[in-house]
Amino acid sequence: MTLSDPVTPGAPPGPARLAPRVSRLADPAILRGVLDALQPWLLAASRGYVAWQFLKSGWLKLGSWETTLGLFRDEYRVPLLPPDLAAVAGTAGEIVFPLLLIAGLASRLAALGLSAVNALAVLSYAHVLLAEGFEAALGQHLLWGYMLAVLAVCGPGALALDARHTRRGAGR
Repeated sequence: MTLSDPVTPGAPPGPARLAPRVSRLADPAILRGVLDALQPWLLAASRGYVAWQFLKSGWLKLGSWETTLGLFRDEYRVPLLPPDLAAVAGTAGEIVFPLLLIAGLASRLAALGLSAVNALAVLSYAHVLLAEGFEAALGQHLLWGYMLAVLAVCGPGALALDARHTRRGAGR
């Protein structure tokens, strides 16, 4: 009997009629199969979502380079790097790593690279992000950091170019 089998004729109407179908979903083998089928889609959506957040920021910086340089010189407090170099490195990271992540190419490296960009963004802008009233902005960075950690540890999933390369290499 599967989830698509018709309801037993003569079964009482209402929720009791659905109980056999719902109880089958609790079967560990069926649940594992459903969750395993969703995993590549969840990982692809995670790659796309977090990459899009950084890509938007990178394109915005490129679109108004003088403003970007002004922010890195006057507002952001990037440690160790001169402001102009930090602007170039940060913008490059916000464009290159997300594109790799979307494609699923060198995904773990891209996730680690974006994690560094994210951590430096929080560190450089901590004087604002840690102030009262900016909890949601800090929360966004924490969410992105968590998503990037999942991608770095678990990999990009089966819907990534990395997965195709891995499968091809395993067949040798």
